[in-house]
Amino acid sequence: MTIGHAAVYVRDLEGARTFFETYFQAASGPEYHNPDTHFRSYFLAFDGGARLELMTRPGLGDPPAGPGVGWAHLALSVGSRAAVDALTGRLARAGYSVLSGPRVTGDGYYESCVAGPEGIQLEITV
Repeated sequence: MTIGHAAVYVRDLEGARTFFETYFQAASGPEYHNPDTHFRSYFLAFDGGARLELMTRPGLGDPPAGPGVGWAHLALSVGSRAAVDALTGRLARAGYSVLSGPRVTGDGYYESCVAGPEGIQLEITV
């Protein structure tokens, strides 16, 4: 069994798509639009077969102010410590908040955590 994809709601669909294409080399499929519900989405494909669906629709509520029940982050592996360092620096220079790292975690992972578009927490790992 495999996970087919993960999905996240965003307000700025085009901005989120551009972010993942620019910083994580995601390949976007065509936009899906349901004119009856005003739902719009893109499926993004990453090296190795992982897929992320970016979705938007009118009337989205605000995300919780702090940690809560539900998904916590999206971890993206970039292949090496040097790549983690480089991408973290690039995102910081572009104005994204580095939440932690790069560092070795207590369980031995090398990672940084960055707040991506609309505050989506991203772990950048080896």
